[in-house]
Amino acid sequence: MRSAAPVIAAILLTACPACAAQPRIASMNVCTDQLLLSLADPGQIVGLSRYARDDWQSWRAAEAQKFPVLSGGAEDILVLKPDVVVASLFDKRATRELLQANGVQLAEFSVPRTMDEVKAQIVRMGEITGQAERANAEVGRIDAAIQRARETLGQRNGRVLPLSRRGWVAGRDSLLGVLLREAGLRNAADELGIGDGAFISLEGILALKPDVLLLSEAGDRAEDEGRAFLLHPALARFYPPDQLIVIPDRLTVCGGVMLAEALDLLVSEMKRIGK
Repeated sequence: MRSAAPVIAAILLTACPACAAQPRIASMNVCTDQLLLSLADPGQIVGLSRYARDDWQSWRAAEAQKFPVLSGGAEDILVLKPDVVVASLFDKRATRELLQANGVQLAEFSVPRTMDEVKAQIVRMGEITGQAERANAEVGRIDAAIQRARETLGQRNGRVLPLSRRGWVAGRDSLLGVLLREAGLRNAADELGIGDGAFISLEGILALKPDVLLLSEAGDRAEDEGRAFLLHPALARFYPPDQLIVIPDRLTVCGGVMLAEALDLLVSEMKRIGK
């Protein structure tokens, strides 16, 4: 979808010159929350999605505590009268259409599939917030993290399998797949033809024989069946701690500035286990 950021900026400049530099913005989605929290000044943020404070998927969960949480419907957004609403194309269509019908400027973001798309979305949010220099600096941080990862890991030949609860494996089109590729590592899931991701059995994992398991969470307690899968005795037998690395979901659920931190953590974890 073509970026609406230049159009929004032009409208704000015409209607309210003071708003052009500091538009008031509401976010409907946890991923647009992350971009907004990373780039906007606090006074620009009028509301965040209902998942903004969930530290499992929100990288900026602690910071999100300072801002109002929206219901996910159009009514409370309309009451706030933001200059712009940022949302995902996966947010409820009826809500997005109702906002537009009421004259709200809506900027919609898709799910990024490449690092270039991630960086383009950071730049776009910088345009929307009027914080272009801040956005360019964050893109530079990601580029620097990619360079560090390639210099450290690019010559490694190990096969890494990203594994989450209940046996969910992140494939080549996932953000974890993108991170591994950018770092010069091989995603073992590619050998199964997995795109975004898929559930595979314990037997399938052991038959694939990846060199390293990349887990989404650490710990030795099985609070539920999803977590119990990651602690199965067969995995523990074939994948001791020196073949396990951990990158929390909150660093990879969304595309954004947090991917620089995810890349640095990937490097640190691979060095820790000597791979």
